Amino acid sequence: MIEPRTEPAEPSLLRQAWTVPNLLSLLRLAGVPVFLWLLLGPRADGWALALLVFSGLSDWLDGKLARWLNQMSRLGQLLDPAADRLYIVATLVAFLVRGIVPWWLVAVLVGRELLVGVALLVLRRNDYAPPEVTYIGKAATFVLMYAFPFLLLTQGTSAAADIARPIAYSFTAWGAVLYVWSGALYLLQTFRAVRRAGQGAGM
Repeated sequence: MIEPRTEPAEPSLLRQAWTVPNLLSLLRLAGVPVFLWLLLGPRADGWALALLVFSGLSDWLDGKLARWLNQMSRLGQLLDPAADRLYIVATLVAFLVRGIVPWWLVAVLVGRELLVGVALLVLRRNDYAPPEVTYIGKAATFVLMYAFPFLLLTQGTSAAADIARPIAYSFTAWGAVLYVWSGALYLLQTFRAVRRAGQGAGM
């Protein structure tokens, strides 16, 4: 359910940044260009894989810490999904350049991101807060972040690549379906919210 946007009194963004969960999110964001360089520059797949695993673990950890330490903040609610989306898009672009994934998969998943981004702008224009992250959206991100390391492991002709290949393809297919589904749900919520706003304006 999308609610009208409110502006609760909160500490400044600088103060919010100096919490353990938000520092983890900022560290994940800073790792995106490094990850891209590792994949496309020296093609140091081992280090890129390690960074991707760290990103996935910190994604899980920052949410847990925010609840345990009572350090949930508006900045954290923005940073966490932003880091997830940047890693997903960056990974897809790098994998496309490397020939690890087909172009149509990248087009579908990046297209989903663009549509959700437009929906967020529409909501903001109508004074609605962004929709809450759904369970399906969280599951989709979780599955894709697991699929990407396995996709990296498929490169080569080793026994590990042969073992990783069916796992990687299964996780990728499952994650892609969930990711598109969650995007469709966000668009549906946006449509309903804008329709409510239009009906309210017409009263």
